[in-house]
Amino acid sequence: MKNGNATLHTIAELLLGEKGIIDSFTDEEISLKLLEMGCIPGEIIQIKNIAPLGDPIAISVSGYVLGLRKSEASTVIVKSINETI
Repeated sequence: MKNGNATLHTIAELLLGEKGIIDSFTDEEISLKLLEMGCIPGEIIQIKNIAPLGDPIAISVSGYVLGLRKSEASTVIVKSINETI
């Protein structure tokens, strides 16, 4: 997905170490839960760990590490910022 000059992905599509800026959500119900946990549009996230079978995914957001199911991560749209650890 393209938005101006930025490439949009879901968190589930990012690779280990990649960073992104939260842009929007595709599921209103899950977005309320994620907003309460600090996943606010404009926040920078980084993929910290991915389980061997791809689920769950650990992300760094708002100063802590948050574990997300792949189904939850696929509802968060991020702008890729192409920096890795």
